[in-house]
Amino acid sequence: MIRYSALLALVTALAVIGAGSAFGHSASTQSHTLVGTVGPGYTINLTAKGQKVSRLKAGTYTLAIHDKASIHGWSLDGPHGYAKDFTKVPFVGSKTFTVKFAAGKYKYYCPSHEPTMFGHFTVVS
Repeated sequence: MIRYSALLALVTALAVIGAGSAFGHSASTQSHTLVGTVGPGYTINLTAKGQKVSRLKAGTYTLAIHDKASIHGWSLDGPHGYAKDFTKVPFVGSKTFTVKFAAGKYKYYCPSHEPTMFGHFTVVS
């Protein structure tokens, strides 16, 4: 009877752990992926899980950039002089980067059309 109870407890624990992982609740499987898109028209955005990013927790993220137009680029400026061109004119395609975000305010933009193609988000500690 003790063996059966121990086995039942083990199976139950594994099922709970597996369910948490399948639904993204496990800390070790939590996604930190951001998607930046520019073009094909005069649009630029940054999303996480399909939602526009306005606030992030400081940390390391995977940034997938999808540049859909040869007249656009996807750049990012941030605190402490951070500036990076992730794609440049005339590149078209997708690239993936690992980015470590520190607390502060960030601006993503198309360098060729910055006055009209930009967005902002804040990173908090």
